Amino acid sequence: MTENKNYQQLTRTFQRLSRFSHLGAIAGWDMFAMMPPGGSAARGAALAELGVLQHQILTDSSVAQALRNALQEDLNDVEQANLREMTRQYEQAALLPESLVEAKSLAGSRCEHAWRSQRPANDWEGFSENLRDVVKLSREEASIRAAAKGGSRYDALLDIFEPDMTSARLDVLFADLKSWLPALLTDVVEKQAQQPPVAPQGPFPVAEQRELGLEAMRILGFDFDSGRLDISAHPFCGGVPQDVRITTRYNEDDLLSALFGVIHETGHARYEQNLPRKWLDQPVALARSTAIHESQSLFFEMQLGRSDAFLKRLLPAGRQRFGDQPAFSSDNFIAWNQRVKPGFIRVDADEVSYPAHVILRYEIERALIDGDIEVDDIPALWDEKMQSWLGLSTTGNYRNGCMQDIHWTDGGFGYFPSYTLGAMYAAQLMAAAKRALPQLETSIANGDFSTLFAWLQQNIWQHGSRFTTSQLITNATGEDLNSDYFRQHLTSRYL
Repeated sequence: MTENKNYQQLTRTFQRLSRFSHLGAIAGWDMFAMMPPGGSAARGAALAELGVLQHQILTDSSVAQALRNALQEDLNDVEQANLREMTRQYEQAALLPESLVEAKSLAGSRCEHAWRSQRPANDWEGFSENLRDVVKLSREEASIRAAAKGGSRYDALLDIFEPDMTSARLDVLFADLKSWLPALLTDVVEKQAQQPPVAPQGPFPVAEQRELGLEAMRILGFDFDSGRLDISAHPFCGGVPQDVRITTRYNEDDLLSALFGVIHETGHARYEQNLPRKWLDQPVALARSTAIHESQSLFFEMQLGRSDAFLKRLLPAGRQRFGDQPAFSSDNFIAWNQRVKPGFIRVDADEVSYPAHVILRYEIERALIDGDIEVDDIPALWDEKMQSWLGLSTTGNYRNGCMQDIHWTDGGFGYFPSYTLGAMYAAQLMAAAKRALPQLETSIANGDFSTLFAWLQQNIWQHGSRFTTSQLITNATGEDLNSDYFRQHLTSRYL
């Protein structure tokens, strides 16, 4: 008799699912980065069919039986963690009928593809028509999940991205941010206004921006044998650990948007490329959660990428490609990259104003999914919250307001809080790394990131989903999520 036969049966099933996910991830990347517009409908149908196939495999009665039986088998701690994650995936999928899985996938593909042209055209009317279908199906999914799990419809979707997180806990965390962040933002803007930095002078050719981005990726240890950089309408990191695909977008009048987009996505990519290969194709080898994933991208982009030491390391590459202009003096380059200026676009936001963008989206999407508002209410609410937080009006400016993100196009409601949770985790992780590595800033200034990356590998990357989020952060830093580190980081860097 095969030892742990039920568990072994499950590993084979989930290996098969992982391989289908691999194909879906690369087809999805291609749809966003390479596919000609005429292929959209067929690709959407193909991905929907693949989603239904995966759903059928995952929700088969034999999987449920094997999960129950495996609980009685003699599993080690990693196998138990894998079984926990298998069970979570099964329970998430088994709630939904195939028809809803297919309909949501098709509606998301239609909405996202149309959004690519509707956003530049500022076409809220056209976009909102597609979005209504996505919201309708997302509410249907949320209702099914909430009925099974308890809690609100929004919490049921939030749990998909961030296990065990609730809107009640988010409200406490975000209320704390609201109590001090607006004053800090005002103080920083006033301080920086006294000595504004010199802006780099463009234009900045796309080819040169791409080379600078590639140089940053090399500095940060990206494995080009297992990944690549391309262009898309919205930056993202996709693919699989053995083949990570990251994208950015370029503007020849703006040097830093694409560069730090690349650095952000490289953080995602390094996490993916260093997930535990010994557990490959199993749920336990996947990234822990979206907030932990965002903690890695924001660790690279904000904690590391905007630090004085890293910027000094990157500066020679900028001078080489765009000339030794006044903006590229060491002090000015640092000041320019650390400037705080409230703006319309989330992905271009500085780290002080960034949480305002996230909280705004969280409050709107929660009300939308819970049925307190409708799609037609979004623009006015967006404008109201932007004016309250950042003093900016988006009236009539849909493309730089409520149409700017890709997340809602395919029903990604519940993802946005991950960004600010990730920023909090990133600050906490950097504080722990500095305690463990007293010479860290000197090493970074000397271009040596090996000790820092080894620390991340030891404490975050190699564990995949072996531990819960709370356990992972406590093991790495000595305590569960503590937002005080984020406040201390912002205050120290900007005041």
